[in-house]
Amino acid sequence: MPRPQLRASQLIRSFGPGCMVDLPDYSVIIGGTDKWRYNKSQPLPTIHEPRLVTKLIELTGIADLSLRKPPPAIEDVTGFTPDIAAYRFPEWFIVQKPFKTSLGFTARRLIHMNDLEKGKFRDDDGGKYPVVPVRFVRACPAGHVGDILWRVFVHGEGGSCQRELILEERGTSGDLEGVFVRCACGVERRMSEAARAGVTALGYCDGNRPWLGPYTKDKECSQPSRLLIRNATNAYFSQIMTVISISDSNDAIDEAVSSLWETHLSAVETVEVLTAMLHIPIVKGRLEDFTPEEIMSAIDKRRNGTETDERPVKEVEFEALVKAKEEQGPDVPNGDFYARSLPPAKWNEDWMDSVEKIVLVHRLREVIAQVSFTRFESTGPDIEGELELDVKPAPLGLDVSWLPAVENRGEGIFIQFKADAIQEWLSRPAVKERDSVLQAGFELWHKEHENSKRKYPGLPYFMLHSLSHLLVTTISLECGYPTSSIRERVYALQGKYGILIMTGSPDAEGTLGGLVDEGRRIATHIRTALEMGRLCSNDPVCALHDPQQPDRQPLLGSACHGCVLISETCCEQRNDFLDRALVVPTVMGLGAEFFSI
Repeated sequence: MPRPQLRASQLIRSFGPGCMVDLPDYSVIIGGTDKWRYNKSQPLPTIHEPRLVTKLIELTGIADLSLRKPPPAIEDVTGFTPDIAAYRFPEWFIVQKPFKTSLGFTARRLIHMNDLEKGKFRDDDGGKYPVVPVRFVRACPAGHVGDILWRVFVHGEGGSCQRELILEERGTSGDLEGVFVRCACGVERRMSEAARAGVTALGYCDGNRPWLGPYTKDKECSQPSRLLIRNATNAYFSQIMTVISISDSNDAIDEAVSSLWETHLSAVETVEVLTAMLHIPIVKGRLEDFTPEEIMSAIDKRRNGTETDERPVKEVEFEALVKAKEEQGPDVPNGDFYARSLPPAKWNEDWMDSVEKIVLVHRLREVIAQVSFTRFESTGPDIEGELELDVKPAPLGLDVSWLPAVENRGEGIFIQFKADAIQEWLSRPAVKERDSVLQAGFELWHKEHENSKRKYPGLPYFMLHSLSHLLVTTISLECGYPTSSIRERVYALQGKYGILIMTGSPDAEGTLGGLVDEGRRIATHIRTALEMGRLCSNDPVCALHDPQQPDRQPLLGSACHGCVLISETCCEQRNDFLDRALVVPTVMGLGAEFFSI
């Protein structure tokens, strides 16, 4: 019998297929992209971003891949009509009728969904009691997830007892050591046994993929099942890839066509249609310097994606940002990119002598696509913006020909650093010594993740990434956007170094200009960020941190939640590769700082 099917249209904007979400009365898992329903009478809401599509085709091997927006929910006279499915998961529940055992411990019944009557449990006393989904499920790193076989867990393979199960808490902390699953026959087992490394208490994965619907198991998986708290932070990691919409070419005709694409030119396929379009004043004004043949060539290039090249994502973005002079790109309401270089006279201070250029990005478009997802361990783009799949990705649908994506429009501040200043800093003995310490931490991490393709990012990335976090915190106090709304892109390529602090929203055509306005005071913000980074509220413990310490933080130097760590949604590396000792002097006085303020 198929699982009950629920609808949860808006959830996909924050959680992708395969994500477990708590609703008021039960828990669901968001259905795969096969369950997305679009209005057939309207054009599909696709997103045009050739550079991103080309990268994703190489990554996934899907030849005719496209990007598609989530289907909008429809609310009309017939009521609310959401267009994304969700399946009830898990199927085991805890009855919200606690009772005391003979030893005084709190216990609750553990029941299956088939024992419910209209969402409630009828007890022997005739009363109907509410239930909540059990918080324990089993999963594997390939993304498969399923209910724990509770009777097998308690009695072992071959057990035939069908008496009632009870979840008993012998303590007040909720720690797994104090949580027992007990059968009415007297057999019991501690939940902590399911969480111990190397123990197969939960059996082996059966390839269950409830987000794809019934009868969709992956029979090739036989990894040991691991205990997963379904609402824990490691229950779901989206594998996403992001690009900023900047044409690989800076030709004026490409920029003009790009500015008119969504509003006028996307449907132009013949010279005759183009000729009619050229009678529209705004189209004529922007294209009057070009011949119809040149315009059609630019339109075909935009439509077919031939405007892309094979350079890394961030290299294209960096080169476009540093080329910004007085202005870059068309300053039009629907434009994708518009930037101005801030004259040095407005920002050049003593503590800014290593800065090459400040660019105010008045308008930018960011496209984010989800490729797949993982559980237990995150994997994301490398420092060049390229996505590498370290583990077998969990599919978003049964037949994937397109990927879900969103586009954000916003603004930003770009800071370019002098390459020779960074090279001089790297040559110092204290900096080289710090590099050895951080590399040792990375090697320790890599021993625990032998299958990972992740590479040591290098000291420039550590330094720029740490400075970026300090700036995000500082700027958020003045620009009007909360820290969680500001994101970063760190450029630490060979001879190309910079930081882009940006914000954006899918619900508005741009932002209010608060970030750009603070960019005109960037010298003050950098000074404040450097002063803030010198001392942490957790010093000297934070400053003394060694990546090789057994504290599960091998990718961090002097960094903690009191100084450098910010919301993981803002950070492109999920708060890894940070060390404020590379930015400013700390109480340790290592001498490895880039800024001597």
